[in-house]
Amino acid sequence: MALAPSSTPMLTQTDVARIRSEFPILKERPHGKPLVFLDSAASSQKPIQVIDAMDDYYRRYHANIHRGVYHISELATEAYEEARRKIARFIGAPEAEECIYVRNATEGINLVAYSWGRTNIRRGDAIVVTEMEHHSNLVPWQILAQQTGASLRFVRVTDDGMLDLHDLDRLLDGAKLFAFTAVSNTLGTVNDVAFLSARARAAGAVSVVDACQAVPRMPVDVAAWGSDFVAFSAHKMLGPTGVGIIWGRRELLEAMPPFMAGGGMIGVVRLESSTYAGIPARFEAGTPAIAEAVGFGVAVDYLTAIGMDRIHRYELELAAYALERLRKMKNVVVYGPGIEHRTGVISLTVGDIHAHDLATILDSEGICVRAGHHCNQPLMERLDVPATARASFYLYNTPAEVDALVAGIEKAKAIFKIA
Repeated sequence: MALAPSSTPMLTQTDVARIRSEFPILKERPHGKPLVFLDSAASSQKPIQVIDAMDDYYRRYHANIHRGVYHISELATEAYEEARRKIARFIGAPEAEECIYVRNATEGINLVAYSWGRTNIRRGDAIVVTEMEHHSNLVPWQILAQQTGASLRFVRVTDDGMLDLHDLDRLLDGAKLFAFTAVSNTLGTVNDVAFLSARARAAGAVSVVDACQAVPRMPVDVAAWGSDFVAFSAHKMLGPTGVGIIWGRRELLEAMPPFMAGGGMIGVVRLESSTYAGIPARFEAGTPAIAEAVGFGVAVDYLTAIGMDRIHRYELELAAYALERLRKMKNVVVYGPGIEHRTGVISLTVGDIHAHDLATILDSEGICVRAGHHCNQPLMERLDVPATARASFYLYNTPAEVDALVAGIEKAKAIFKIA
């Protein structure tokens, strides 16, 4: 979604050069070519500040958290909880305790499906999902529907890659839950989360938002969104793998039973029964990903220092330039809406070249793109293609890398003798 005019200074190429210098992997030369990393929608690269912070944790104060009374355990506990507070501020959460650490957004959505869903969804209820969902925000609801006897309803996708909302209120009538993505991981489509959440609330449905492609790329305020649950992963926003967040409204989280049982999530344990801790501990059983949480917090610091408004504007600049160049190429089809409704995630096909073949040729030029169905098989069916190649831009990419992508596609067309 294009942002309103702002006095915030744009990222310059000097800024981007400095940013690039802080990502060690960008010095690599696969196949003897400069690395052009255009797969940040799958997993972003990591700045040296994040790498160093995790290394520092393991070198200086590694210890288990919360129950240790010795010095380095207290340091680890404070770093873990300070990261939670940073993340809460970053997304506009009213309280840090509403941010539950999970392994990734997939686990966060499953937590909601198992804990909230199995407590509240009954036979005859309806669950509404969109046709553009990542499998992580579709399959858990399929399983929930199968196990409870609920039905699934679907918001379809228009030919230009937008949600078809003309009968949304009918779909939501009688629904208990509405699951949707903030930004499509294949089309780059930016959905109006506040509007969709408001319609869900008016219908009496709980909203579950996959924000994996939104939180890394644009300013996000979950309170302003008015959603009930929001999931995202650290590894798509300069942080490490193995840690993410499910944010939920306190009143919903406090009414939910535990997702997993074990150490750390209990109040009192007796042989026959147990009581459970409050939030967030109730949903964080066992030893957590402490180093990863520390890295997550530093990634948030890094993004905050640059400014999410600036990052989003720069990404839109790159996307607009890429769309301009790609749409001038013969036999190249770009999927998704115009720049005013998207972010820097671009899926395309080139003639009858399979996406995997295209990605392989691009790799020979040092260019990394995703190829396949992107965990969006129903959307691929809607687009009537088996797969697409996906280029996704982020704060460390440059216009020259867009040019490299275009040159790589031309090379593939020449190899396959496509005009």
